[in-house]
Amino acid sequence: MLYDIRLSLRYDYGYPVAGGRHLLRVTPPTLPGIQTVVANSLSVSPEPGERRDATDFFGNASTALGFNKPHDDLELVMCARVKVERQTAAFDMSPDIEGLAGEIAAVRSLGAHSPHHFRSQTERLPHVPDIAAYAQTSRAAGRSVRATVEDLGRRIYNDFAYDPDATRVDTPITEAFALRRGVCQDFAHIMIAACHTLGIPAGYVSGFIRTIPPEGQERLEGADAMHAWVRAWCGREAGWVEFDPTNDMAASDDHIIVATGRDYRDVSPIIGVLQAGGRHKTDQSVDVKPVTEG
Repeated sequence: MLYDIRLSLRYDYGYPVAGGRHLLRVTPPTLPGIQTVVANSLSVSPEPGERRDATDFFGNASTALGFNKPHDDLELVMCARVKVERQTAAFDMSPDIEGLAGEIAAVRSLGAHSPHHFRSQTERLPHVPDIAAYAQTSRAAGRSVRATVEDLGRRIYNDFAYDPDATRVDTPITEAFALRRGVCQDFAHIMIAACHTLGIPAGYVSGFIRTIPPEGQERLEGADAMHAWVRAWCGREAGWVEFDPTNDMAASDDHIIVATGRDYRDVSPIIGVLQAGGRHKTDQSVDVKPVTEG
């Protein structure tokens, strides 16, 4: 699938703010076997005094911005054309959980995609006994790691309600799990934490997903959204497998990756500081449009 993607982020501060520094992770990367970036651009208004494009430890494209002049708004527009061609394994080549432990121990690499980076607790992924108990239901004698991951994601889809008003971006997983409600970020964090308790390395994926309008209705421009799902290391042969618990499905050619990391903190689209007071308004628009290849 070939897509044209447009992400617009606008911040209205209400009155001039004195300077600011931001780190962006909004540009999709080329990932062999998954997607190829044909073209991309990132425009910033007003023009920053400093700009540095780089790649972080996990291979995510990042852009650091510095502003040294007062400004009362900020607009970021990312445009990209991305070809997604996922090479999905037809057969489940993953071991059972007991076998996975030995395969993890045999990995000597500490590179960006080593499973060793995706096994530990983080501030956003603490050990939660209730989540550990929940995860155990997906564990069965002889069940492969991939099947365990898929079962866990499917249970989260069935047991949790999608509710954008139930949580915030900083809601802890303990609260989201107790509510059994939340958004894709919450479901991804809960699934990652559950995988960790089973000894399965797992991480966070941020990106875009194409939404298909209900039958008989026109597709709305800008109505798509940034999305989150999970990647789990399922052994030497199976490697990293991606599952979307919000939609009860393996990541498909409708999923476009922007960044991967241990949790949301590693992949957040924009973080930073500025000299301001009071509240500001934020508008986000995402458009993921399929392109007919000629």
